[in-house]
Amino acid sequence: MRAFVAVFPPPEVQEALHRAALALPSSDAFRLTAPEKIHLTLTFLGEVSEEALGRAKEALGPAREGHEPVEVATSSFGVFPSERKARVLWAGIGEGSERLRDLAGDVESGLAAAGFEQEARSYVPHMTLGRARGRPVEFDAGGVRAPALRFTVSGLDLMRSVPGAGGVTYSSLATYAL
Repeated sequence: MRAFVAVFPPPEVQEALHRAALALPSSDAFRLTAPEKIHLTLTFLGEVSEEALGRAKEALGPAREGHEPVEVATSSFGVFPSERKARVLWAGIGEGSERLRDLAGDVESGLAAAGFEQEARSYVPHMTLGRARGRPVEFDAGGVRAPALRFTVSGLDLMRSVPGAGGVTYSSLATYAL
């Protein structure tokens, strides 16, 4: 099964980000993420066996220890890899991003000690709002700014991702409070 570790913002934040993405001039070039699926990925585990999933569950408890809830705020829209060849549309995190990086780093280290491969690239706290339909597109915010939204990150979830005809379905396998 495909698994990842994530933080889900409150529904009102998810809805506001989705509405803001719809207002972008280039929104039609992206397959937008359903509001309830908007989240901050701390690390992506990929395909994992049941045995590996058990190791991940055990590793995440200690990995989040020492971290307290953190107030975060959205900052701006962005795209990966570049504005001229955008594949992923996202909303960034400004305030609280350093503490999210610390949390993600401890999650990665804990999972690495449990035998999981670490991400090669550095962590950029963001919430994916959409993916380009087909090939990369040119991104134009057209003066539309991401809403300044605040929320508290008080825990993280080990998530299962199941692709299907209607898109990807997420389900929480375990929740860890900060």
